[in-house]
Amino acid sequence: MLSFSHVLAGVAVVLAVEGLCYALFPAAMKRLVANVLAVPEQRLRQSGVLAAMIGVAAAWLIVSL
Repeated sequence: MLSFSHVLAGVAVVLAVEGLCYALFPAAMKRLVANVLAVPEQRLRQSGVLAAMIGVAAAWLIVSL
């Protein structure tokens, strides 16, 4: 069963990975952020919904195994 502690652990892992990306590849991350600014809002919204759906499905599968 997925508990709130699982959700918090997932958020912590995401923050750690993102922090490592900024620490190890700062120039590439700046380029990535600049590129995101050029993407239309609708496309960002669709990508965000898709990423959220994949994340929820992955968490459900991992916890249910």
